[in-house]
Amino acid sequence: MKRRVRVKPSKASSLMGMIVGSIFVLIGLTVVIPNVGMFGVFWTLIAVTIAGTNAYNFFSAEGVASMEVDIDGSEAGLPSDDFAARLRKLTQLRDDGLITEDEFQQKRCEILEEKW
Repeated sequence: MKRRVRVKPSKASSLMGMIVGSIFVLIGLTVVIPNVGMFGVFWTLIAVTIAGTNAYNFFSAEGVASMEVDIDGSEAGLPSDDFAARLRKLTQLRDDGLITEDEFQQKRCEILEEKW
């Protein structure tokens, strides 16, 4: 069973990026804009984006993912026959009378289709 995992930078990396980005913003405002003009504005906007993104990663639990990875269940330490456990659980729900036979058959088909 594949699942998508979002990978974001560590807190330390985000803090460093935020500090360096802020320094570049200050350099842009005090040195680059006055001396170079429009390139300085472009420089400063990029520095603000870098600092802002890293600040968001540092202060937010969600953050901005630097990449997304698809992993197989067996790679994540989950058994590759996870579908068997799901089928057993589904059968137990039916046997306990918590779902009807029709619901059981429908969900069973969905689980088996995911396997293939």
